[in-house]
Amino acid sequence: MFSEFAAILIPIFVTVAIGYGWQRSGVDFPTEFVTRSTVYVLTPCLVFATMTGLDISLTAYGQVAIATILVMLSVATIGALALKLKGLPLRAFLPPILVPNSGNLGLPLGLFAFGEAGLALAIASYTIYALVQYTVCQLIAAGKLSYKLVLRQPLIYSAILSMIFLFTATTPPAWALNTTKLIGGAAIPLNLLALGVALARLNVLSLQNSIYVSVLRIGLGLVAALVITEFLDLDPVTRGVVILQSAGPAALFSYLWAQLYDNSAEQVAGVIMVSTLFSLATLPLLLLIVL
Repeated sequence: MFSEFAAILIPIFVTVAIGYGWQRSGVDFPTEFVTRSTVYVLTPCLVFATMTGLDISLTAYGQVAIATILVMLSVATIGALALKLKGLPLRAFLPPILVPNSGNLGLPLGLFAFGEAGLALAIASYTIYALVQYTVCQLIAAGKLSYKLVLRQPLIYSAILSMIFLFTATTPPAWALNTTKLIGGAAIPLNLLALGVALARLNVLSLQNSIYVSVLRIGLGLVAALVITEFLDLDPVTRGVVILQSAGPAALFSYLWAQLYDNSAEQVAGVIMVSTLFSLATLPLLLLIVL
């Protein structure tokens, strides 16, 4: 069991550590380039290549999507109540509770734990979370929704195009699959490097609030995923992917929204830092649950 856990976790930890060390060394890391290339090119290519290149049923994708949505609704409801009880602002802290880091950590976890099939299902969950991040979370943080921002996200069109191929049971041309697979292959390692760099840059301003919100993010996500996957009676791989995606730390984008709309950005940064550190400790437990 230890060797199985090590095979999953060590590649992730090492890559994040390289990014952390890179930032601490003082060598410039092109964060803006990596972020833009990941959001606008690499991840959409990864989504298309994985979803259309594997023989996974639409039913499986649908189950992941339904489970992910139900988890988010549960987490949002209970998380909002918990924030109100603590007197913490929803605009700042509900987005990091609502959406986990399903890209930087969730995708490699799905890949290493369950192989290519796990990656494909993790991408289905990640797509739902990403759409919510760009719409609902921005609405919460800003009090208004920018439809132009949503429509500019290539991930949406990549997912739609993938679904067209899946619904029509057709295979994309080999050159399209090979090209998107080649480009998308850089998404996961670059995401992990960027996570390490971000952790080296973030600071914890209010430890008490950071711990409270981090426990809500990981704890609510885990409990909701356990209950909902049991209720839906999912197969082991689908169940495992939903749990791994749902019980992750706060997404880095929550910090960007907090910065953009002046919503306690430094405290949100602390939530991301603390929840990520917590997740490094809870990942073995999660793997023990799903494997």
